[in-house]
Amino acid sequence: MSTKSILLIIGLAISLQLFQAQERWILKSGFMSKPDTVFIFKPQAYKKTEKYPLVYLLHGYSENYRQWSRTTDLQKFSDQYKMIIVCPDGFTTWYINSPYNKGARAEDFFFKELVPQVHKNYSIDKKNIFISGLSMGGYGAIRYFLLHQDYFNTAGSTSGAFSLDPDMMKSASLQFFTTTRITDDLNKILGSPKEWKQYNISTLLKTYNKGKPFLIDCGSEDILYPSTVEIRDIADSLNIPITFISQPGNHNTEYWRNSIEHHFIFFRQHFK
Repeated sequence: MSTKSILLIIGLAISLQLFQAQERWILKSGFMSKPDTVFIFKPQAYKKTEKYPLVYLLHGYSENYRQWSRTTDLQKFSDQYKMIIVCPDGFTTWYINSPYNKGARAEDFFFKELVPQVHKNYSIDKKNIFISGLSMGGYGAIRYFLLHQDYFNTAGSTSGAFSLDPDMMKSASLQFFTTTRITDDLNKILGSPKEWKQYNISTLLKTYNKGKPFLIDCGSEDILYPSTVEIRDIADSLNIPITFISQPGNHNTEYWRNSIEHHFIFFRQHFK
């Protein structure tokens, strides 16, 4: 057999192994108006007889379930940290149950439909379940962590949109999209701006009582940096163990590509 043939066979074997390590689900939902697509990465050395830590990664506003896999090499992280990584589609829901739109109950979809499917199909270490996200997904990750403390070990957020302050959301929308699409969508999901405050992470922190640590980071040039610092200060005032990483950077893919590994390292440090 020629060297070229051997290399071709090896290449095909590696491609097959990678293909088997990654799955894409399309889940019909009783809580969402359209099916949700989920991208899943498992270690290439995955064995059903072993239990694996689990990481949910939530994408940002206007993006989809593929944002994280386009941002960084998730298969590398899955192999390196021996974790299963799950990337659902949050559309533009802010990962919240809309009180006005029965087809936008993202939190119910996550915990009542996605979570059971993940545990049914994979061997999960239930003591080591983590969640992180970027921008809107960073908001969703910390929101879910604070509201479902018994499910998660700890959580992270990079460039999280923690404050749904109408003026700040309008400024962010104009900066990122040159339109008011973010506030327009929030109006559809949450109603008038006077109702948004109850969903702020600062509001949720005041009911947090487990004392589990979590991580937040943000680039110092990011429009969301001040609200991230505010969350750190509130957490410190409430004696909530928080790790805050401040570093140069803006609200973009380059920043998230560099920041996300800090989250995997943080999660590994908190293995039980």
